[in-house]
Amino acid sequence: MIYLRLFFEFFKTGLFAVGGGMATLPFLYSMSDKTGWFSHGQLADMVAVSESTPGPIGVNMATYVGFTTAGVPGALVATLGLITPSIIIILIIAGVLQAFRQNRYVDAAFYGLRPCSVGLIAAAGVLVLKLALLDTELFAQTGAWPDLVNGKGLILAVLLLFLTRWCKPTKKLHPIVFILLSAGAGVLFSF
Repeated sequence: MIYLRLFFEFFKTGLFAVGGGMATLPFLYSMSDKTGWFSHGQLADMVAVSESTPGPIGVNMATYVGFTTAGVPGALVATLGLITPSIIIILIIAGVLQAFRQNRYVDAAFYGLRPCSVGLIAAAGVLVLKLALLDTELFAQTGAWPDLVNGKGLILAVLLLFLTRWCKPTKKLHPIVFILLSAGAGVLFSF
């Protein structure tokens, strides 16, 4: 039964997450609340690991959730659930796109999907920002405003912004360098 549920939950995520892997985050937050398979903190860890490993973020996250929930078979089922809608839609579109690409309704539909993608990705960005820079759990326990901000995360974010935007010697470094340095900082400073 868990395999059917994994497939169904990730099938829904894959079907409606227009805009790529980061657009799956709002669906994963909802899945976390609904199923209890993982916490919001674990989701933040999944984002960090998925962003720093090869492959699409959505697929990496589906594989991770499936594995932690039901082992290797769960990983396969969750990943298949996530990619199945895309495969079906691409096959349908490939079959009819050439005939209908010049159709004004099809063109309007594609144009209408752009704001949807931007909105989903922006929502994902806000959620990641909240997880990285705010400590809402500690704030809920203490009620002290200084406990709301994750000081280490804020310092790392400002440092990375400076190194990638304004510091000439590091500005042109490959992003993997910053990913590895951030992972090292996370281990070293116990994020």
